[in-house]
Amino acid sequence: MNFLRESGLEQPVLEVQITEVWPQVMGDVVNRLTRSVEVKNGVLIVRVNSAALKTQLFENRFELVHKLNEAVGAKVIKDCRILG
Repeated sequence: MNFLRESGLEQPVLEVQITEVWPQVMGDVVNRLTRSVEVKNGVLIVRVNSAALKTQLFENRFELVHKLNEAVGAKVIKDCRILG
């Protein structure tokens, strides 16, 4: 990881890892209702197909950020946007 950190690639690699762990962290139901997950400049952007899920994720966004950061072992996400 030192090489990645020194070369400035650590953050982009961790951002990709966040999108890869989304299905395991969130489970099958949430994953099926998710159109896309991306991280840009420390902001998690999630697009979902369900208004109810959008509301639920928004209400639990701080816990969501914590779980995903914990799953990759680094503070990658600083903010979260849930879009319908």
